[in-house]
Amino acid sequence: MKRLVNRQGVWIQPLGCAIVLMGLGAWAEPGQQASDNEQKNITKLLTQQVFCWNREDIDGFMETYWKSDDLTFSSGGKTIRGWQATLDRYKKSYPAGAMGKLHFDGLEIDLLSSQVALVLGNWHLDDQGKKKEGNFSLVFKKIDGDWKIVHDHSSALDKEE
Repeated sequence: MKRLVNRQGVWIQPLGCAIVLMGLGAWAEPGQQASDNEQKNITKLLTQQVFCWNREDIDGFMETYWKSDDLTFSSGGKTIRGWQATLDRYKKSYPAGAMGKLHFDGLEIDLLSSQVALVLGNWHLDDQGKKKEGNFSLVFKKIDGDWKIVHDHSSALDKEE
C-alpha cells in the first residue's frame, strides 16, 4: 500500500462560492496513472461535499454517501446505520441557517485496492464566528463504477479551556 498524497497534503478551501484545490501536483509516482485518476475522483467528491454544504444543500452533500441501509456513520461514541438515518442526523444537527462554512484540509488518500480507499482528513466549520473542528476517516468503495462513502467516522476536537 503506497501513500499517494504527499505529506504537505491536499486541502479544499472554499473561497466564497468557489473552491480551490491545493497541493494536487505531487501525488503519483511514475506508472501510477490509474491510482492518480482514482485519487482525483475521490478528491472531486470531497470538493462536491464542501460546495454543497456551504450552500446549505444537505441532500447534495449526501450524494457522496452509499444510499444503503448498510452505510455506517460513527460520531460521539455512537454508530448510526443507514443512509436515511445519516441524512436525518445531519438535518437535525445542522438545520438550515445554522450549517456554517465548511472546509477540509490534511487529506490523505490511500487506495487499498482498485475498489476501496481510506481517506483521512480534518474538517473545519465556521458558523458566524463560532468555530468547530475535528478529524474524519472515510472508507470509500467503488459501487456500480462510482466511488461512494460506505463508512464515515467523524470526531470533534475537544478544546481544553
